Amino acid sequence: MIDSIKKLYRKSSKFRQKLNLYWSVNWSKTVYFNFRKFPFKVAVQLPVFFYGKIKLENLSGKIIINAPIKRGMIGYGQRFEKARKSKGSAEITLWGTWVINGHAHIGKDVFLFIGYGAYCEFGDMTCLGSDVKLICCEKIVLGNWARIGFESQIIDSNAHQMKNTLTGDYYPMTKPIHIGNYNSISNRVSIMPNTKTPDYCVIASNSVCSKDYADLGNEILLGGVPAKLIKKHYTRDWEGEEQMLRHSLIIW
Repeated sequence: MIDSIKKLYRKSSKFRQKLNLYWSVNWSKTVYFNFRKFPFKVAVQLPVFFYGKIKLENLSGKIIINAPIKRGMIGYGQRFEKARKSKGSAEITLWGTWVINGHAHIGKDVFLFIGYGAYCEFGDMTCLGSDVKLICCEKIVLGNWARIGFESQIIDSNAHQMKNTLTGDYYPMTKPIHIGNYNSISNRVSIMPNTKTPDYCVIASNSVCSKDYADLGNEILLGGVPAKLIKKHYTRDWEGEEQMLRHSLIIW
């Protein structure tokens, strides 16, 4: 009798979760985006879900999914953090190419800009926390399980032309960014042009990264302004968290 009640409760709980999920999806933007950007056979499966308010500023670029297509595998506006309320400021500008190699989880109020001729790639289980700003003007690659904390920014451009006042030479406006696999990037981190991180890297909160750290080796902790090596043989417990994250973030 008790086992039957527990089983019934679990079924009821799953039904409520599905119902809450159904009402949280922005269906008009979800349907519009999928049928605008994908062939019909892909679009009908609705691989991209939008949650809450979002502005689709421009969608003239390309989005490519290099993985088996599943419903809701890419969630934009997901509420997976402790702060649940959204400001309604999410926005996408897609002029370039956005490649996604599996599931992707994008939090509330994220600003995503991929400029003309730019290339942005997300690995499987890439995650952007709430209020993240990603501005790609040349090339940004995020590896598998690259997880970016809330209020961080990833920007591969200086935005304004800079020059040497002695020689008159101009500095490059953009340089590529490459974030390794299994990177845990804390909140309010700035990832600037020319940043390259190794696999299994942790970056402390409020750090500023702007150079190639790959030669420091895997399993390191970076931190500071500018970021530098703080500790070796240091990594997030990915084995301990992987199944939990898959269960909680893959929502359909």
